[in-house]
Amino acid sequence: MKKCSTAALFLLLSQILPAQDNYEIQVYGSQTQTKGTTMFESHSNFTFTGQKNEVEGVCPTHHAFHETIEITTGITPCFEVGFYVFSNYTPSYGFQIIGTHIRPRIAAPESWKLPFGLGLSAELGTQKAAYAGDTWSLELRPIIDKQYEKLYVTFNPTLGFSLKGNNQGSAPSFEPDAKIAYAFHPAFSLGVEYFGALGAVNYFEVIQNQRHALFLTFDLLSSAKWELNFGPGFGLTNAADKFVFKMFCGRRISW
Repeated sequence: MKKCSTAALFLLLSQILPAQDNYEIQVYGSQTQTKGTTMFESHSNFTFTGQKNEVEGVCPTHHAFHETIEITTGITPCFEVGFYVFSNYTPSYGFQIIGTHIRPRIAAPESWKLPFGLGLSAELGTQKAAYAGDTWSLELRPIIDKQYEKLYVTFNPTLGFSLKGNNQGSAPSFEPDAKIAYAFHPAFSLGVEYFGALGAVNYFEVIQNQRHALFLTFDLLSSAKWELNFGPGFGLTNAADKFVFKMFCGRRISW
């Protein structure tokens, strides 16, 4: 009976743990890449304290280094397309290319004169089974944001769909992200970012089996060509990695 209970617990956790999904730790704003420009970004993070054991064949996150290369091009004034390549280095597992995603994103045009920013991102891609419970997935990320002079807030009520893998055929998962930042200086802002995973939309998990994490972040504001965001993150529940440091750096070019 004990073995059955343990197996059932691992199966439950495999549905909701963020096992090896910390490849792009970012809350989205509604603004798309300017037409005629391309942003080259490096998303890096290191998990100082994470999962130490495999869960349902997915390798642990403890001391994992994630590196993602993202290339995003502005197609029209309110439409962009991004492409990702994910890689991972975990002790005892070595370096691996994990998978690729493509991400079109649209934004409400300025002519609509909305009192807030509004956008929608759709991310489709594949990843190796040893590093993710779902080998094909789709993410739909609505984006609502607002700039109040020096204060910026954004909310992403994200839905995750399993197309192939452990969660195939189940209801989409609800994974809300949010950010609040204040420009203490014209060159930078300091903020707090929240990342969550509550479970399937038709059945939220109990709180400790959900993922809740907070990051304290720095954002560069003084350059039109460069983008920089970094900071430490702290897991608030058992299902979240306890301590992660992340950084992404981008360079925008015109063509």
